[in-house]
Parts: sequence; C-alpha cells; structure tokens
Amino acid sequence: MSPTPNQVKQLIESSDLGERLRGVNQARDLDPADSFGLIVTACKDDSPRVRYAAMSQMDTIGNHNRQQTLDLLRDALLNDPEADVQSAAADALGGLQMTEAFEDLRSVYETTEEWLLKFSIIAALGEMGDARAFDMLASAIESDITLVSTAAIGSLGELGDPRAVPLLLPYVDADDWQVRHRVTQALGQFDSPQAKAALEKLSQDTSATVADAAKRHIP
Repeated sequence: MSPTPNQVKQLIESSDLGERLRGVNQARDLDPADSFGLIVTACKDDSPRVRYAAMSQMDTIGNHNRQQTLDLLRDALLNDPEADVQSAAADALGGLQMTEAFEDLRSVYETTEEWLLKFSIIAALGEMGDARAFDMLASAIESDITLVSTAAIGSLGELGDPRAVPLLLPYVDADDWQVRHRVTQALGQFDSPQAKAALEKLSQDTSATVADAAKRHIP
C-alpha cells in the first residue's frame, strides 16, 4: 500500500533520523506534485544523510518547479558543507540540464579539492550538453584523478563536439579496459574517419565488453 502525502510529511518532520530517511525514501512513491515540497524541506535538513538522500531525488521531480529547484540546487552546490551533498546537487543540475548553473559548476570545480565533487561536476557537464563545457572537459581529461579523467571521456562524447576526437584517441590504448570501454562509447558519438578507425581497432579488443561495444557502433 502506497503512503499518503501526509504520512510522508509526518516522517520527514520527525525528530528521529531513521524516520526522516524513511520519509525521503517513501516520497519516491508519491506524485511529483505531492513529493516536491516535502523533498525541498528534506533538502534543508540538519542531517547531511537526509539532505543527500533528498537531493538525489531532485533530478526526477525538479521540473515541477524549475526555478525553485535551480535556486535550491545552486545554494547546495555553493554552500553545503558536505561534499557528497554538493555532488548530489551537481548531479541533479546536470540531469535537469540547468545550463543557468554552468558558471557555478565551473567555479566550484576550479576551487574544490574534493575528488567526488570534481567527478560529479564533470559527469554533470556531459548530461547538461552545454557547448561552453568543452574547454573544461578538455582539461579534465588530463586529470591525475582517474575517475575524473574517465568521466571527462564520457562527457566529451555526450557533448558531441568534433574537437574531442583527437583528445579521445590516446585512450584507445589505455591499460584499463573500463577506460577503453568508456572511450569506445564516446567515440561512437562521432562520424569522423579517425573515430571510425579507432572503433575498428577497439572491435578487436581483448576485452569482450569493449569489443562488443565497438561493434555496435560500426555500420
């Protein structure tokens, strides 16, 4: 039996942390029109666990009120003291393609030392699809943080700017098959002769996962 908005509200307003977390989880079963205000409240909870759980839902309900969502996510990205909550805000901004927050994402990326936040911002930029992100992604692909570099590979593919192809080609020979798989997916977004030649090579990769992915992109 699905919970009612009032039942979820009582949980989210509880003094008990476990009940508030349960309320945020149960809000997923509500209509966005009913859950939006409740999740906004939870995004301002004293507990970072509750804020993170609530913020992680904003990309699925944020379109109910995009301006309020944008204001909330921007504030969390810039001001929340917990990196994982900031990261969840970045994820939601990307998922909702809120290009209005591009400069905020760039500013935080350039100033934070938190690898998780850097990773989330680079991944979000791919989902956002803003052409202004190219230079950031071109720099991030050379990051000494492997997860950030790998996220940049994927985001360059999502962005679809043909200038990305020469940046992606060196990763065709990466030692890590997961990196080769990610670059295969990225190169599959381009029609250039260089991208096609790289995909042909990847179709013979020692990793079946990589080879199969490459073959799906070869006519």
